[in-house]
Amino acid sequence: MTPVLATIVAFVAYILAYRFYARFLSDKVYKLDDARPTPAHRYEDGVDYVPTKPPVLFGHHFASITGLAPMLGPAVAVIWGWLPAMLWVVCGAIFVGCVHDFSALAISLRARGLSVGKVAEGVLGPRAGLLFQLIIFFLVALAMGVFVFVISRLFSIQLAPGRPGYPQAVLPSGLLMLVAVVAGFLLYRKGLPLVPVIAVGFVLELIAIWLGMKFPTMGLSKAMWPSSGTWTWILLGYAFMASVLPVWILLQSRDFLNSLLLYFGVGLAYLGLFFGNPSFAAPAFVPAPKGAPPMLPFVFIIIACGAASGFHGLVSSGTTAKQLDREAHAKPIGYGAMVGESMLGLLAVLACTAGFSSPDVWHSHYKSWASAAGLATKIDAFIKGTTSFVSHLGIPSDIASALIAMVVVSFALTTLDSATRLLRFNIEEIGSTLKIPGSNNRYVSSALACLAIALFAFYKVGGKPAALALWQLFGTTNQLLAGLVLILATLYLRHRRWPIWFTAIPAVFIMSSTLIAMVTNLWRFAFGPQRDYLLLTIGGVLLALAIWLLVEAVLSLLHHTQTDDPEVHFLDGDEDPVTEAS
Repeated sequence: MTPVLATIVAFVAYILAYRFYARFLSDKVYKLDDARPTPAHRYEDGVDYVPTKPPVLFGHHFASITGLAPMLGPAVAVIWGWLPAMLWVVCGAIFVGCVHDFSALAISLRARGLSVGKVAEGVLGPRAGLLFQLIIFFLVALAMGVFVFVISRLFSIQLAPGRPGYPQAVLPSGLLMLVAVVAGFLLYRKGLPLVPVIAVGFVLELIAIWLGMKFPTMGLSKAMWPSSGTWTWILLGYAFMASVLPVWILLQSRDFLNSLLLYFGVGLAYLGLFFGNPSFAAPAFVPAPKGAPPMLPFVFIIIACGAASGFHGLVSSGTTAKQLDREAHAKPIGYGAMVGESMLGLLAVLACTAGFSSPDVWHSHYKSWASAAGLATKIDAFIKGTTSFVSHLGIPSDIASALIAMVVVSFALTTLDSATRLLRFNIEEIGSTLKIPGSNNRYVSSALACLAIALFAFYKVGGKPAALALWQLFGTTNQLLAGLVLILATLYLRHRRWPIWFTAIPAVFIMSSTLIAMVTNLWRFAFGPQRDYLLLTIGGVLLALAIWLLVEAVLSLLHHTQTDDPEVHFLDGDEDPVTEAS
C-alpha cells in the first residue's frame, strides 16, 4: 500500500466516524439538548465562563489539545513499522480518543463546567475525587515542565553541536500574542465581525513568520541572545499572564489564529504528499527493534495524544465546557477536534516513514530505541519529514522548514498557556476540596501553578531537569488518566441507565494496557540494567493510586442507586458536588 492510498482510507474512516458515530453518541448516549442552558450562560463571568462562537472555540480547543505530543509520539512509535502506528492513530482515535474527549466535555456540561477531577467527587465521592485531582496535578505539572524545557531550547540559537535551534520562531510567536490581544479586543469589545478580523490577523501571522526568517535573532548577536534558562523564565511569565487574563483577551483569539496556521501547514503537507506520491521508506512491521520495549502495549502508550490522551479530558472539562454556547456544539468540538488531532498524528506517521529519502536513511535513524527516542530527535524527524512533503509543491525547503518549525513551536506554546490555566483550576479545586482559604484567587493559584511547572523545569535530578528525569512516567500517567476519565463517564452513564458499552469497552482496554505497561516499567526500574529508584518510587505511588481509584469505581458501580435524572447536580454557592448516586 502506498502512503497516498493509506491516507485516503484513513480520511474515509474519519468522515464516516464523525457522520455516524459522533451523532449516535450525541443523540442516543449523552442526549445533548440545546434547550438546556450551558455553563457558559448560567455562570457567565467574562473571565472563564464566556459563551463563544463555535469556530473560535473549536480553534481554541484544538490548539490546546494538540501541542507537541501528537507529533512526537508517532515519531517514535514508527520504530515498529508504519502499519501498527497508523492503525492505532486512526482506529484508536475514532473509538477511544474521540469518545474520551466528547464524554469529558458532555459530563462537564452537566456539572457546572468543572473539571473531571471535581466531577469525580460527585460520582465517586470526595476521597476518590481528591486522588483524581492529585494525578491531574502531577501529569500537568510534569508535562508543562518538559514543554517549557523544550521550547526554551527551541528558542535558543543552538541546541547542541550540529543540532541548531529555531530562533526564527521567537519573533512571530511574540507578534502573534500582540495580534491576538488586538483581535480579542475588536471581537469582544468593539463587536466587529469574526471573518475580517481573523483574516487580517492570519495575514499578519504569515508576515510575522516571514519577518522571523529575515531577522531570526532580531539583530542581536549570539552572545546577547537569551539563554535557555532566561527563555524558561520568560515562558513562565507568559504562562502566568495567560492564566489570569480573561480567556477572550488572549487565549481564544491566539489559539484560533494558531489553529489556522496548523490547518494551513497540515493542509500544505497533505497536498505535498498527494502531489509527490512518495513511497514508504520504512517497513510495514518491525517486530523487535533493538532496545525497544514490547510493541504491545507500548505502541498505545508511546503514541498517546495522537490517538487518546487523558490531558484532553482536562481541556474538554476544564476550559472548553465553560465556553460552549450550545450543547450540540459538543459534537464538532469534542469529537471533531480529536479527529483533527488524529490527522496530525497520521501526518507524523507519514512524515517519519514516507518523508525519509530512502530506506537506508530511515534504518539509520531508527536503528535502535536509543537513537529514535530523544526529544530533539523526534522533533527533527517530524520537521524534516513534513518539510519534504511541502517541498513537493515547489516551496523552497528553507521556507517550508521555517513554517513547520513555527507550527511546532506555536502549538507547544498554546498547550503551555492553556495547561497553566488548567493547573490553576486544578489547584483551586483541590483547595475547595480541602477547604483552604483563598485558594480560589486566580492570581494565587496561577502563581502556584507556575511554581510547580518551574520546579519540574529547573530542579535537577541526576544532572538533568526533574521533568526530563520523570518523563518516562508521562506516557503511562497520561493513559492512566484517559482510562480513569472513561471509567468516570461509564459510571455517570450507568447511574442514569444510559448505554455504557461505548465508554466501558475503551475504558477496560486503556486501563488494562496501561496497568500492564506500568507494571512492566516498574520491573525495569527495579531490576533492569539501568535501575532508577526515583522512577520506581513515583511510578509505584501512581500505580497504587490507580488501583485505589479502580477499587472506588467498582464499589460505586456495585452500590450505586440508579436514577433517571440526567444531571450531576451541584449545590449553589461553593459547596461540593453531589449526586443521588453518591
